[in-house]
Amino acid sequence: MLTIRAESIADYAAVYEMHSLAFGRPNEAKLVEDIRHSVNFNPQLSMVAVQDELVVGHLLFSPLVIETKTKEIPALVLSPLAVHPKYQKQGIGSKLVRHGLILCKNAGYKAVIVIGYPSYYPRFGFLPASTKGIKAPFPVPDKAFMVLELVPGILNQTSGLIKFPAPFNVV
Repeated sequence: MLTIRAESIADYAAVYEMHSLAFGRPNEAKLVEDIRHSVNFNPQLSMVAVQDELVVGHLLFSPLVIETKTKEIPALVLSPLAVHPKYQKQGIGSKLVRHGLILCKNAGYKAVIVIGYPSYYPRFGFLPASTKGIKAPFPVPDKAFMVLELVPGILNQTSGLIKFPAPFNVV
């Protein structure tokens, strides 16, 4: 049976290994470590999927800011998401995302940004961020840079630039 829960310190080594295996490189695993050591880390927004007492998936949300001409809008970035290669294509990633988005909405967050596969994230309601006038601070394909309003209409009449947390500047 699959369980989704908040990540604990005891999960850190398994999460590191899983990200390295899932991405075929250590960059995302190191990103998770860097985020954990940042001032904005919220352990409740770092969740694991556990099956038969094994960590098989991990999802992390981090606070970020959408800078507009007149204000800053607090939001989250969904990154990284990983499922152990032996457990992929079983819906674990989708369950993590759905669970995480509900948790974020219930916690009062207004919007979530993701840079990811345009064939994957729209099933959760993500749209190209450009449709809301939101831009990335670096070159990224329009279809891969997406936003989801957790509060419908919160980004209407908005245009702005994403200000990612410091750990994301090295990935």
